[in-house]
Amino acid sequence: MEKRTLLAVVLSMVVMLVFLMVQDSFFPRTPPPERQPQEFQEQAHEQARDIPQGDVTPILPPSPLLPPLALAEPGVPVGEIVLQQYVTVETDLLRVVLTNAGGNIVSFQLRPRRDRGELEEMILTGDVPAQAFAVAFGNLDDVMAGRVLPDGRNFRVRQISRYVVEFAQEFSTPGGGEFTMTKRYQFQPGEYMFQLTVSLDGGPSMHYFNFNGAAYTLIFGPQIGPTFQRLDGRHEYRNFSVLNDRGRLRNERVTERDPSIITNHPRWAAIVGKYFTLAAMPLTPQYHIGFSVRSESGLSDAARMFVSRPALVGSQHVDSYLFYFGPKTHQSLIVYERGDNAFAQRDTNLIELAANRGFLSPLENILKWFLELFHSWVPNYGVAIIFLTILVRLLMFPLTKKGMEASIRMQALSPKIKEIQERNKGNPQKMNAEMGEFYKREGYNPLSGCFPMLIQLPIFIAMFNLFSNHFDLRGAMFIPGWIPDLSVPEYILYFPNGYTVPFLGWTALRLLPFIYVGSQLLYGKVVQTPEQKHNKHMKMMLYVLPLVFFFILYEMPSGLLLYWTMSNLLTMAQQFGLNKYTARKKAAAAALAPPEPAKPILPPGGAKKKKKK
Repeated sequence: MEKRTLLAVVLSMVVMLVFLMVQDSFFPRTPPPERQPQEFQEQAHEQARDIPQGDVTPILPPSPLLPPLALAEPGVPVGEIVLQQYVTVETDLLRVVLTNAGGNIVSFQLRPRRDRGELEEMILTGDVPAQAFAVAFGNLDDVMAGRVLPDGRNFRVRQISRYVVEFAQEFSTPGGGEFTMTKRYQFQPGEYMFQLTVSLDGGPSMHYFNFNGAAYTLIFGPQIGPTFQRLDGRHEYRNFSVLNDRGRLRNERVTERDPSIITNHPRWAAIVGKYFTLAAMPLTPQYHIGFSVRSESGLSDAARMFVSRPALVGSQHVDSYLFYFGPKTHQSLIVYERGDNAFAQRDTNLIELAANRGFLSPLENILKWFLELFHSWVPNYGVAIIFLTILVRLLMFPLTKKGMEASIRMQALSPKIKEIQERNKGNPQKMNAEMGEFYKREGYNPLSGCFPMLIQLPIFIAMFNLFSNHFDLRGAMFIPGWIPDLSVPEYILYFPNGYTVPFLGWTALRLLPFIYVGSQLLYGKVVQTPEQKHNKHMKMMLYVLPLVFFFILYEMPSGLLLYWTMSNLLTMAQQFGLNKYTARKKAAAAALAPPEPAKPILPPGGAKKKKKK
């Protein structure tokens, strides 16, 4: 039994290691940015203020555009140049800053939920100004490669209402054609979705819009927020997803050498982070989608999206795009399935972005439901995790009890098992046959103690996914000053000067892993029997395996370690209770059992032998 138990634990550990290795292979770690996260947001605003006035880049092939027309502000005589302006739009969920330099968004901030935390900046930039929702006149290949740049001249600004802003600018082509581009942003209260309408009006001088195969290309870049230390695939990541016309979600593999271009008009395309997503839903009949991770100075990782409109025939065109830019939660996305949103969108399948995937997703959803229930009773997710752990241990108690009883039964049978083993040392086949007959005669299943240990593995993985991805755990504090965020590893000291432990990649000293190992060692020490103290296999399980799990769990979310430590303590309490119950049961059985018959007392020297006649 001891060898079988050891094998079960080792197999569980191997499965867990394979799970983590596969995850790292799909989401490889990237080096951390050289700057602190707050610097990104500060620099983005500084650079937005420093955009040169009237700086124009030639963009229309094969010849550069004519100089920009003189643009006038309202009430100012025509002929004066429009200065760079900023427009701020605020709703109950968003704070958006737009600039007339290209008619782009330079800041897109989400207001904190439940009045907790600060505004979240969702547009990250490096050493150049943000190009969020900029327009470039070129095809998808040229724009994605940076050979064609977006136009950055100052547009005319018209704030139509509190939530609607319009930018307009005239362009001319080398052939003498002239057209006006208008970009209109429409936001709505209570919505993370907004609408961008791009209008092209050429009048009688323009009969088509064809700039090297495209009318224009809409750009988002260089990176979605919030700020991060590194993209390690677990604590933060960026994926690229599309929903095809058959309603199937597909993840795109994107590298710097191999960008992704989708030409079959997906229903939507998205850049997906751990907690937030940007999803584009073109409402036009023809478009191409592109993803790129082309690097940028001052930014450790990029994640760009492009929507390219193919060449158009005619002098006037109006294209509409819906963008969802917000939390990747069921609550926020379900409204676009039911149709109860300001844009009358239904059956969009955006809910797929919040769906848990994998064969353990039903278990994860059940655990999440109970976690939210406990949090509604006590508004502290750390306490809710403790309640959830108690519930899991209670539900698993029948299995745990069988495992503990099997262990106690094994202790009682251990002398007879050793006797069989000693008697058949040189004949393993006969020993296995006798052991099988012995187990059958005693009504004992040697695997009965292993099953409760193995069944904890899927619960552990489901808990890992829950504590890593559940939106409301992000920034959820348990103990002030120590565990401010249950979704990431806690720490008591960050190593100075960015020091990283060689081979391990640790950047901080954490306390919870040591508490976990202490609870595991204490549990093993308390519940082991006298026979197990001298068994080398059990000593390995007692001392070596907790140390192995220490390294596995060191960088895990603090919520997961809190669950695992509490589970150890509760299992220990269950073992104590079962031991006392078993002892009382044995004592009661011994008291009711009839006394054994007294053995006859023999004279000194033993019984006398009868004389032979």
